[in-house]
Amino acid sequence: MSDISRPPGRIILLNGASSSGKSSLARAVQARIEEPFWHISIDHLRDAGVLPTTRIRSGEFQWSTMRDAFFEGFEQSLLAYVRCGNNLIVEHIMESRDWLLRLVRLLEAQDVFFVGLHCDLAELERREIARGDRKVGDARRDFHLIHSYCRYDAELDSAVPPELNADRLIAAWRRRTTPSAFQSLLAEAGAAG
Repeated sequence: MSDISRPPGRIILLNGASSSGKSSLARAVQARIEEPFWHISIDHLRDAGVLPTTRIRSGEFQWSTMRDAFFEGFEQSLLAYVRCGNNLIVEHIMESRDWLLRLVRLLEAQDVFFVGLHCDLAELERREIARGDRKVGDARRDFHLIHSYCRYDAELDSAVPPELNADRLIAAWRRRTTPSAFQSLLAEAGAAG
């Protein structure tokens, strides 16, 4: 049975291209912010072996038929964590406006601080190649798309060291106002739909 008197947690949601530095920023925020925050990402699930990766790579299971349910399940889990009082720093890539609006609607009653992390294209591509664990081209695709339909509570440049960006993010989070970016996006979606 859950403790219904416990206040819900808050979410700091990081949106940035693949290889933009979301993980480094999330770790720096987690190390500096005055309250306990979980750091959650799709990469954590992948790296923990949650997915049957070997069988997907062999072709036995088709990732294309599993992908949507995987991402929607990840997003639903965020709501469960925050409802139980957990603060979250979440890395995500808003691949489409539909994905963004699905998350905005899911988290409409939650305290979400939406942060855009920008990175120069040449630097994104350099990082993508250096990492060796990303499909080359994802960073370029993300760069040209993922910020175009977003509205943020704060925007940061990953050319700045993660520790300095973390300090800037935390300062902006402390002085956040309403309506939040998510509340504005929800109102816009309602007016358009």
